[in-house]
Amino acid sequence: MSSPSKVRCGVSAAVRRTPALSRQGLSEIVFAWMFRGLVYPQIWEDPAVDMEALQIGRDHHVVAIASGGCNVLSYLIADPARITAVDVNTAHVALVRLKLAAARHLPSWRAFYRFFGTADEAVNVEAYWNHLAPRLDASTRAYWEGRGAFGLGRRRISLFARNVYKHGLLGHFIGLGHAVARLYGVDLRRLLAARSREEQLELFQTLLAPLFEKRFVRWAVDRPVALYGLGIPPAQYAALASAGGGDMAAVLRSRVERLTCGFDLDDNYFAWQAFGRRYGDGERDPVPPYLERDNFAAVSARANRVAVVNAAMTEHLAAQPAQSVDRYVLLDAQDWMTDAQLDALWGEITRTAKPGARVIFRTAAEPSLLPGRLDDAILSRWRYEADASRAFTARDRSAIYGGFHLYVLDDRT
Repeated sequence: MSSPSKVRCGVSAAVRRTPALSRQGLSEIVFAWMFRGLVYPQIWEDPAVDMEALQIGRDHHVVAIASGGCNVLSYLIADPARITAVDVNTAHVALVRLKLAAARHLPSWRAFYRFFGTADEAVNVEAYWNHLAPRLDASTRAYWEGRGAFGLGRRRISLFARNVYKHGLLGHFIGLGHAVARLYGVDLRRLLAARSREEQLELFQTLLAPLFEKRFVRWAVDRPVALYGLGIPPAQYAALASAGGGDMAAVLRSRVERLTCGFDLDDNYFAWQAFGRRYGDGERDPVPPYLERDNFAAVSARANRVAVVNAAMTEHLAAQPAQSVDRYVLLDAQDWMTDAQLDALWGEITRTAKPGARVIFRTAAEPSLLPGRLDDAILSRWRYEADASRAFTARDRSAIYGGFHLYVLDDRT
């Protein structure tokens, strides 16, 4: 287990690219400070696309950046031999460990769904004390039983009695978006009333699209700090802005349009979280795979296959044997990295990868960021699945990324 000071350094190292006294450097320091707490109550990558691209087998070892843990638990449905969930953020580590303990020890799917699906009932706190606390490690208990800044406020576990999805950096950012929309007379929850793609498009055009032309909105999104709540660090903001020719409002408008109109609402839980700040009310409404009733038995039985590690991905892989990993999930972490950091990461991925290993990741901009940046001696070992990557990008219901990318270790090299 990493010490708190080491983990704080890990978060900072993941973000810091420029000297501290530069304007960019100060921005990176602010983001690193904000990123130390709970950022993603729900991970914002589509696990259905992940699993299709990864082709997880029963003998596979998957190493994934943990984030909020939704995808790590969902991968258990594919029945891998084991999963290692890695994250520098201690809040995310505590959240994933809590989810795993809940999957194993809560008495039923209904209790599990009440905890992480509705996540807003006092009985969840009782369930924590009765079923989970005695089975958690000391550091995870310390996090959830601890309080906020300066030891003030309610215990963190009370978030599950107050809709955890309205909290964390992302939850607060979405709440701020709803507040700004209300100032212009728009209730974003109305979007969830659409009953067809045509209605979704009409509501987007009449309610949402005009917001991106408002002077205040355009002014705000042109400042990187405004998007820190999405977990977008300065380097990733620059890549996102570049993808839209410098017009960040236009970039965000296109991404929100795809989230709103690109998929049926009855199949897109990301839209429910964005516009409703919750999942649907019915048992068959869209939720992450690990929360579906039909998957609970598998997730519960296999939860002990997941190890949660508080470390940076490169650091963790450096301690692993050669040819010991089959699948890698990097989320969008590479958008934060320097060329030297990319070389170090992929050097360890290549060393630890078994023949036929697969790596997936997402980028703010559309193209893969590896060509021209990653050492050619490393990149040449990997085959980029361009057609498949474009198809996966189109099917990614989270809709906020420019590109989904799949690389396969080329056995011929």
